[in-house]
Amino acid sequence: MPTRVLLRDVALHLNDRDEVAVALRPLPAGTLIDLGPGPGPGTEPLTLPADIPRSHKFALAAIAAGAQVHKYGQPIGRATAYIAAGEHVHSQNLGMDDTSRAHEFGTSRTELAVPSEPMPTFLGYPRADGRAGTRNFVGILTSVNCSATAANLIAEAFRGFALDEFENVDGVMALTHQSGCGLVPTSEGAQVLLRTLRGYAAHPNFGGLLVVGLGCEMVPVESLVTGYDLPTDTLVSTMNIQGEGGVRATVKEGIARIRAMLPELNKRTRIPISVSELVLGLNCGGSDGFSGITANPALGVASDLLVAYGATSVLAETPEVFGAEHLLTSRAVSPAVGQRLLDRIEWWQGYAKQGGGSLDNNPSPGNKAGGLTTILEKSLGAVAKAGQADLSAVYEYAERITERGLVFMDTPGYDPVSVTGIIAGGATVVCFTTGRGSVFGSKPTPSIKLATNSETFNRMPDDMDLNAGRIVDGTASLAEVGAEIFDLIIRVASGEQTVSEELGVGQEEFIPWQFGTVT
Repeated sequence: MPTRVLLRDVALHLNDRDEVAVALRPLPAGTLIDLGPGPGPGTEPLTLPADIPRSHKFALAAIAAGAQVHKYGQPIGRATAYIAAGEHVHSQNLGMDDTSRAHEFGTSRTELAVPSEPMPTFLGYPRADGRAGTRNFVGILTSVNCSATAANLIAEAFRGFALDEFENVDGVMALTHQSGCGLVPTSEGAQVLLRTLRGYAAHPNFGGLLVVGLGCEMVPVESLVTGYDLPTDTLVSTMNIQGEGGVRATVKEGIARIRAMLPELNKRTRIPISVSELVLGLNCGGSDGFSGITANPALGVASDLLVAYGATSVLAETPEVFGAEHLLTSRAVSPAVGQRLLDRIEWWQGYAKQGGGSLDNNPSPGNKAGGLTTILEKSLGAVAKAGQADLSAVYEYAERITERGLVFMDTPGYDPVSVTGIIAGGATVVCFTTGRGSVFGSKPTPSIKLATNSETFNRMPDDMDLNAGRIVDGTASLAEVGAEIFDLIIRVASGEQTVSEELGVGQEEFIPWQFGTVT
C-alpha cells in the first residue's frame, strides 16, 4: 500500500493561485497526497510519479506546455513541456517567462505601525559625525594592491593576545584589494573604487585608520582621507612604502603607529544609543527553496520593526531582484525613486548582454540543487528580506546612505562584492540568509547568519547564528522568528560576537566591485 498523507503535512501551498507546492521533506515516488477540501488547484488525490527532494516543487494539477507557473502568487516561469499532476517541477520542465511586468509607482505603500513599546537602545559607539558604530576597529586601508602585503604583515602583529590589554578595541584588520593603479582616473571603475575606499575610511566602526600606499599609484593615499566627510574623531595616519624606505621599514613603522593609537581608542566605551541609528544590511547567499518562505520573510519582519523605529535597512543585489522589481516600485515613495530602480535594472541587462550573458542565467547550480529554478523564483524570495516598508531611496554602489527607512543599493549578486558596497555605504550590522550554507563574514561590520532550514543549521552549527527553519518545522511562527532576529540584531550591535566573528572570518571578504578600463 502506498503511503497516504495530507498535503499540509508534507508540503507548503503558499498561495491559492499557485499550481505548485514545496516539499517540506523528501517525498518518495508513489506517495499518495490528499489535497484536502477547500480552495486550490484541485481536490483529487495525486500520486507522486518520482521522488521529490526537500524544498523542491511539485505540481498540484496538470500544467499545459507554455502555461505560466506561479509561486507566492506570482509567475516564476513557463512550463517548457506538459507537466502531469504530482510531477517534479524544475529545470527539466520549467523555463524563463519573458512576459513584461507592469511597473506601478507608489500604489502599494504601507504605513508601518509604530511599536507601542519605548524606543529600544543598543550599546554602541557615538561618532563625531552623528553616526553610531557597533564595533571599534583599527583599519589598515590600502590605496593600491602594491601595499597589500605590507598591510597584512602589519595586521598580523595584532592577532592573538596582542590586544588583550585593550578590551575596548575589537581588532586590527587589513583592507586589501586588487586595484588602485592601471586605471583611467576619471573612469566609472576608478570612481567606484575611490567611493568604496572612502566609504570604509569614514565607516563608524573604524575608530582608527592607517592608510598605506606605495607612493606612485593613481589612487594616492591622501585622496582617501581628505576632501570628504571623514569623522573628526577618527585617528588617521598615512604612509607610503617608497617614502618609508621599503616594506620592512613600512611594516615596522606601521605597527608603531597603530600601537600609538590603541590607548586612545581603548578609552572609548559603549553607551546606550537609539536603534533608530542602526543601518542594517540585507543579503542572501546559497539560497534554496525555503529561503523565500523562512529566513527571508522573517528577516523582513525584523527589518520592518527597525524601519518603524526610524532606522535604515538596505536591500541590494540588483540581479537578484530582477523579476520582482515590480513589488518594490509599487512601494516607492515617489515615481523618481521607482524609476531609479528600473534604470539600474536596465543598466544591468545591458551589462550582462555585453558579457555574453543575461540576468536569467541565474540561479547558480547550488541554488538549483536547493530547489530554485528561475531567476524569477529566486528574486521573489529575495525581496522578502525587505519586509513591507516603503522604498525611500535607491543608491549607487558604495554611495553614502543618508535616507532613513528601507533603501536599495545597486550591487552585484556576488556576496562579498555586494556586502562590501553595503558596508561602504554605512551598514553597521549585516543579516545574511543562507539555505545551502554560506560561511560569509564581513569585518568591520558583524554579519549575522540566518539558516533557512534546520538541516543546514544542524549540519553547520559553528557557522550559523539562528535557525529560521523552525518555521517550516512548525515549531516557531514567522512573527516569532522575526522578533528573535530583531533581538539578535540589538545584541550583536551591542557587542555580542557572531559566529563568523568568533571564527575570524571577514577580512578577506573585502572585495570592491571592479569593472571598466584597465591600462
